[in-house]
Amino acid sequence: MFRQFLVGGAASIFNIAIHALIMMIVVRLAQSKSAKGKSHSSLLLIAVMIPTVSVLMVTHAIEVMVWSLAYLMFDAAPADADIVYFAFVNYTTLGYGDILPLEPWRLLGPITAMNGILLFGWSTAVIFEVLRRTLARSLEIPPAN
Repeated sequence: MFRQFLVGGAASIFNIAIHALIMMIVVRLAQSKSAKGKSHSSLLLIAVMIPTVSVLMVTHAIEVMVWSLAYLMFDAAPADADIVYFAFVNYTTLGYGDILPLEPWRLLGPITAMNGILLFGWSTAVIFEVLRRTLARSLEIPPAN
């Protein structure tokens, strides 16, 4: 069981580092983009939110690939399983259950789900903050403290 937590923890920490880096870039880019424009608030909002959400979706896909790699490195899924699909199902907490981890690695699925749900929550918070800041700047509303 300790080995499962070690592998799951390492994959989670690696994903948290990826997420932190991308979140920092997204927030800074959104700040600079929204600081440039004060007119056409609807167009500005579209110009900021579409790339923001798109980058976050790509980031989550990369994080799923990290989990796929972990499953592959440690033979955590059956040999005939689609490992990327298996990682996506776990990461998104979809939980079809059509592919089950091998017995010695059965905790990796829940650890993957925990990592995914936390990172999705973090992304949601960043999306809301980018939206709030963009609207505040475009409408010249002072930001909340």
